[in-house]
Amino acid sequence: MGIGFLLGSILKIAALMGWIYGLLWAMGHKKWWVKVVGVVTAFGVIQLGLTSFGDFQLLGDFDSALLFQAATMAMVVLGLNLIYGFNGQFSLGQWGFYGIGAYVAADITFRWIKGDASGLLVVGAGTVLEGLMIWGVGWLIARVRGMPVMSSFTLYLLGSVAAGAAAVGVGRAISPALAPLLGTNQVPGVLQSTIAMYGVFFFAVILGGFFAAETAFLFGLPVLTLGSDYFGIATLGFTIVVNTLMVNTDTILPFPEMKGGRGMIGIPKLTTWFWAFFFLVLVIIIMRNLIHSSTGRAIMAVREDETAAKVMGIDIAGNKLLTFVIGSFFAGIGGGVYAHYIGFLSPGTFTFLAGFNPLIIVVFGGLGSMTGSLAASFGWIFFLEGLLRVLLGQLGTEAPTWRYVIYPVTLLLLMLLRPEGLLGTVEWGYLKRKIVSIRKRAAKEPDSVPVA
Repeated sequence: MGIGFLLGSILKIAALMGWIYGLLWAMGHKKWWVKVVGVVTAFGVIQLGLTSFGDFQLLGDFDSALLFQAATMAMVVLGLNLIYGFNGQFSLGQWGFYGIGAYVAADITFRWIKGDASGLLVVGAGTVLEGLMIWGVGWLIARVRGMPVMSSFTLYLLGSVAAGAAAVGVGRAISPALAPLLGTNQVPGVLQSTIAMYGVFFFAVILGGFFAAETAFLFGLPVLTLGSDYFGIATLGFTIVVNTLMVNTDTILPFPEMKGGRGMIGIPKLTTWFWAFFFLVLVIIIMRNLIHSSTGRAIMAVREDETAAKVMGIDIAGNKLLTFVIGSFFAGIGGGVYAHYIGFLSPGTFTFLAGFNPLIIVVFGGLGSMTGSLAASFGWIFFLEGLLRVLLGQLGTEAPTWRYVIYPVTLLLLMLLRPEGLLGTVEWGYLKRKIVSIRKRAAKEPDSVPVA
């Protein structure tokens, strides 16, 4: 059984690497119909593996759980690679934003199936009002020279409190009007249909991402002024604070449905492979277009040399904050997708120790390599969390804990043998930077000089 499982797992990992290469190749093809057919085929191949034909299923429940975990982890890791690999900001807060997105999205759908639309209304209105507030305060600050960072942060914080209070008022005003359309558990209303539920799920995941992004904006505004090492310590503290709030959601925070340290149950399991694949491709497209734009070049210039970038007119603080916000947005989306797959959220999932996993995966894949992040996410989950855990489990009940010894040893060996990561800066297919050929001009004939 051990040899068969070992060979089968290795073949699955190799097949997943080929699947990633095929997906990126199809997305990067010049012809649009090849893109469409390739992406649909990539989706269909995995969907076929998840479909059961009688007693046969290529990807069982265990492999299915690993697949969805790898897809959500890839979103988190891509966001962290944007922050750390492309912008050079050492962050340990990505797991905290992952948890924020998970809890926010889960609370929206949990309330909805209970006949309460206040979650969607409050978070939706709050996200919009917060965005307008950030734009308005930013416009005001831009016209005041020399305003200290903490003064700007105070204005943003007061604006956030006002936006939150207004959002709660909007939710209380509109929610009763939607109650008849939602119905109850015994008699579901029109808005409890399958189509409506998936629509709410989509908005819940997106709003979870935006909520995490706006939280990252408020947190990053004063903290990003610190150096890279101190910034990493501050983000680690942020993850611990978020985890502490999760444990006390039913006491300190007014969310009894989250049940604090006991864990939130009853989350509708709405995540299918279609949605996991859709959001993963969406994150890949956004990040690829950002990195290959002029903004992406400015982000990487900050990583290489802040002084030189500042001399060239690049806004150092603005690019750091933008990168931190977008990376946190990716983590929030991954959290929302994960919450609706597992159907249960526990604060123990979002501890600061688990927050080191995305950082390890980024280093494994290669700093500054989107392909490396994707390949390492799927390889890490299927090899270390899948294959290694099962093999060690056969040695005894305490043997799986040796994974936490193998992780750092493997990372140490990688740093010694290949410090640039498994793929370094290699990119596949769609993620490759286009090479623009420069047309050479023909040498101009010198004007003939008349002989005297």
